[in-house]
Amino acid sequence: MLGSALTLLMIAALARELFGSGLAGLQQAIPTHPGFYIAFALFYLGPPTFDYIIFRRLWAIPLDGMAALHKKRIANEVVVGYSGEAYFYAWARQRTQMVAAPFGAVKDVTIQSAIAGNTFTLILILLTIPFMEMLPKDLVNFNTVAGSAALMVAMSLPFFLFSKRVFSLPRNSLWWVFAIHMVRLALGTFTLALAWHFAMPAVPVGTWLFLAAGRMLVSRIPLLPNKELVFASVAILLIGSGDSLTELMALMAALTLLAHVALIGVFSAQALAKKLDWI
Repeated sequence: MLGSALTLLMIAALARELFGSGLAGLQQAIPTHPGFYIAFALFYLGPPTFDYIIFRRLWAIPLDGMAALHKKRIANEVVVGYSGEAYFYAWARQRTQMVAAPFGAVKDVTIQSAIAGNTFTLILILLTIPFMEMLPKDLVNFNTVAGSAALMVAMSLPFFLFSKRVFSLPRNSLWWVFAIHMVRLALGTFTLALAWHFAMPAVPVGTWLFLAAGRMLVSRIPLLPNKELVFASVAILLIGSGDSLTELMALMAALTLLAHVALIGVFSAQALAKKLDWI
């Protein structure tokens, strides 16, 4: 029942975005280099694919579990944060022959994802400290970044101190899940930079890598106000045109929405066909 309700919410949210301004980015110039679409596809498919790798090891889920993991990702992005975890938990509960107590594993994987995100961000902070002098002082300063780093450490520390009470999975599995999330974040940053590079090949790929890392860093720093303005400032410093990057990001957002709509359509048609015994 919960899974069906969240699916309907996903469809409603996607419809609202689709008929709103969600496709405005398609009005921009469409990249013609095939590498852009390959890199975008890898970037888009990354999160559910790495989730599948994790739950394949934990639960030995079949390949059709990819559909549930895609819905989990879509729900988190278009409905409300962590609604995807609720959907995936409901999906797993319906398959008790596969996993008897899914809540603990879903909880642990979600927490490890957050810890990996904080860890990756802290690494980026350390790597970008030498370049902070390049940024406008009225938008970002060392105290803000240092305070945000301390806050991220404080948010993650209790999970380490009380790990035996918080986590259900064995320690070796937790470290493996953490490592998979770190690889996911690194490859996501790399494929995003590649997509940007193929869309605007005049800018070196190394610059795009730095900008992709900066985008993730800016988005995750909790105490940083005006995140979009800070990112635009970084873009102007690196590529000389914040408008070009804004248009490119609008295009990628529109393509992401189209991919969400296409997948939900395919999954809904597949579920209906199964219910009618067509497949």
